[in-house]
Amino acid sequence: MRMNAMIAGVGMTKFGKHMDRGMKSIGAEAVQAAIEDAGLDKADIEAAYVGNAAAGLVTGQECIRGQVVLRDAGIGRIPVINVENACASASTAFNQAAAMVSAGCYDVVLALGVEKLYHEDKRKSFAAFSGAVDVEALVEIKAKLAAQAKAKGAEAAASGAGEKRSMFMDIYAAGARAYMEKYGATAEDLAGVSAKNSFHGSMNPRAQFLDVLTVEEVLAAPMIAEPLTRPMCSPIGDGAAAAVLVSERKARELGLNDPVRVAASMLRSGWDREKGEETVAEVCAREAYEEAGVGPDDLSVIELHDASAPAEITTYEKIGLCGEGQGAELIRKGETRLGGRLPVNTSGGLLRKGHPVGATGIAQIVELTEQLQGRSGPRQVEGAKVALAHNGGGSIANDAAAMCVTILSR
Repeated sequence: MRMNAMIAGVGMTKFGKHMDRGMKSIGAEAVQAAIEDAGLDKADIEAAYVGNAAAGLVTGQECIRGQVVLRDAGIGRIPVINVENACASASTAFNQAAAMVSAGCYDVVLALGVEKLYHEDKRKSFAAFSGAVDVEALVEIKAKLAAQAKAKGAEAAASGAGEKRSMFMDIYAAGARAYMEKYGATAEDLAGVSAKNSFHGSMNPRAQFLDVLTVEEVLAAPMIAEPLTRPMCSPIGDGAAAAVLVSERKARELGLNDPVRVAASMLRSGWDREKGEETVAEVCAREAYEEAGVGPDDLSVIELHDASAPAEITTYEKIGLCGEGQGAELIRKGETRLGGRLPVNTSGGLLRKGHPVGATGIAQIVELTEQLQGRSGPRQVEGAKVALAHNGGGSIANDAAAMCVTILSR
């Protein structure tokens, strides 16, 4: 549907390892920050959409996740809609909140993404990711990944998927090996993504990792699943991010000086694509550009789903920044680094900001909203006017299971 919602305020926690805090504490911090940023009161919130992916598996909290978190934040009575959509849970919550405001159902809606992934038993955390594929085909998927790795001589990737690491790193690793073989991309190109994002993340006080890495340091790090070393893989994390969306009428009533407009938000699911068909990311990006009336050349800054370093390179191509097989060239030329033609993942991305999966999509919105309002400090993109967020989740058939592409504008 055509969006006309405005972002009145945003807030988020520092992402990281918060063993001494639960989802209620983390979520309440982000909610309070967003409401204060909007200049509103809790009583102004008319409905809430709460994204979370893994609480049921990691903490045991099922069914009423949003109600539990918001009650602790002092919010009740209103409709609370719980959204679970893999790593796209938060962007889906944001999409639905924006749609309800745009449809005229509400004037003020809260969108929250919150996740608690760190656990004393790491197997619980990894199980959360293994559940983001078709579990009835899980044995077959693991066997296929192991066989592909073995055939390519990828010793580290040949075993341990879903047990020693997130199974998605094996999925990304398999895709990276195929991409490198087809287009000539190198391990140095992948390391370049991680190094770039570490530079960006070092300037983001809310990022999980603040150290700057060189390409050489990324390549020398422990191997997770060939060709991915540890810094090429997004870490698990705890954190929350929130946004308050308002109608145009409410924005005028509040006298918002610098609201950010939701120009487009496209949500789709993966399917059994025929050979040569567009991917779900390509479909969402194309539709978002059409809805917003912009193209890739109009973008000022991008936050995309770099769950692994090669995913950033291939996403460049899917969202139209370059042609097929040309993504690595953007890294080599520094075009997506701060100061380059089109900065990508100025927050540090999932690789450095962290990836509390149910919070990631709205964390992207927080970064882009602040960029468009000139509030990003040393990592500010000068004159930012149009921004794109790309957030995918899960795996089905040969594509992402859920995909959301959102365009914001000043």
